[in-house]
Amino acid sequence: MALDPVDLAGSKILITGPSGQVAAPVVAELARVAAVTGLARFSKQEDRDRIEGLGASCVSVDLADPGGLRDVPNDFDYILNFAVVKTDSFDYDLAANGEGVGRLMLHCKNLKAFLHFSSTAVYEYAGHEPRREDSPLGDNHRVMFPTYSISKIAAETVCRFVARQYGVPTTIARLSVPYGDNGGWPYFHLMMMQQGVPIELHPEGPNYYNLLHVEDYLEKIPRLLAAATTDVTTVNFGGSDRTSIEEWCGYLQELTGIEPVFTENPQAFGSLCIDTTRMHELIGETAIDWTTGVRRLVESLAPELLKPETSNA
Repeated sequence: MALDPVDLAGSKILITGPSGQVAAPVVAELARVAAVTGLARFSKQEDRDRIEGLGASCVSVDLADPGGLRDVPNDFDYILNFAVVKTDSFDYDLAANGEGVGRLMLHCKNLKAFLHFSSTAVYEYAGHEPRREDSPLGDNHRVMFPTYSISKIAAETVCRFVARQYGVPTTIARLSVPYGDNGGWPYFHLMMMQQGVPIELHPEGPNYYNLLHVEDYLEKIPRLLAAATTDVTTVNFGGSDRTSIEEWCGYLQELTGIEPVFTENPQAFGSLCIDTTRMHELIGETAIDWTTGVRRLVESLAPELLKPETSNA
């Protein structure tokens, strides 16, 4: 039976990487019921303005800076760590993504729970076999993002060390493919289809993933916080049903009439679907069917591309 969600009303929550596509809806949702602080470098004033406009306060911090947290409050109840840096510099990215997690947890070690968002990019490629939480790890995303997978693995390692050493209840959630009315991978593919840009596929198709709709991850986050333990709970976090790039691009064609152009590339990201057994045990199944979510994405971001017969369906 799935865990009951934590009641976040009236709590103090720190959200790192708040202006990102995945985190921004979380800020908007939680700022309605809790005191939310967004932590980022905020190199663009418009990002700070947007987060403050959602009802959160902001602190400017570079997590790669050993002294960056000096003036940040340390009395938060919960931290949701969405921050990720991808500069392609191993020194900087490991400092920000790996060491930064440790600094943050040590600075706020009296937390009720720390929720670290990792990625299924930590898994070694294994064709169509669903990845379990104990599956081998590997440098999955090196071709496109040289530091990403290794930084994510390093961050998980630091996270576990601090949690166990200092008794910080922690959950590590390995995200599959988050998306929603504000974007995501299917939207990028739609834009490529519109412009006639070939979509690269690994030749060992279909290329399966577990699309995770924003409504589902908003509903599941309080349950992931409830799953936190000082021994660290690691769990896959994606949609309950797998689908493939080929399938969702085909559905986008149904909706818009725009045909995708595929090209095979052995260096493209390969299939990376997940075993959802542990996720279902801890936080339950997701509710948004991927076709419903993808249709809503198009209706929200590119309604002009819908065929007349589908726009009124």
